[in-house]
Amino acid sequence: MRPPFPTIHACALIVGEAGLLIRGPSRSGKSSLTLELLALAEAEGRFARLVADDRVGLFVEQGLLFGAPHPAIAGQIEQRGKGILTLPYEGRARLTHVVDLVSGPEKPVGAASKTMVEGVELDHFVIAASLPKAVAAHGLLSKI
Repeated sequence: MRPPFPTIHACALIVGEAGLLIRGPSRSGKSSLTLELLALAEAEGRFARLVADDRVGLFVEQGLLFGAPHPAIAGQIEQRGKGILTLPYEGRARLTHVVDLVSGPEKPVGAASKTMVEGVELDHFVIAASLPKAVAAHGLLSKI
């Protein structure tokens, strides 16, 4: 089954009012960071929900960027070493932030810069893929 929009290899989730798009190479920890963010936000009493894992559909409506899960894997996320988990999910979410997992030195999560995705300007964080995901999640949640 094909979604009615293009998809990218990424993860997406909602934390409070923020919609996060997490990008990075295969095996960089996108799903692990997504799970860490969901658990930490819930522990802090914040609303958090999975939007998509592995394939995120992107589309623009009225100048805003939205993400949606691929219908074939909606609500599913892979947890390394444990397999596929099924979680509550949102069928679409406005994306406000981009997180790029990159190779490089481990540094604390810094201030957001700006980037363009599908012609829409979003807040942008660059995080070393090697940074422990719990540390990255704490840093991100303190900035959004």
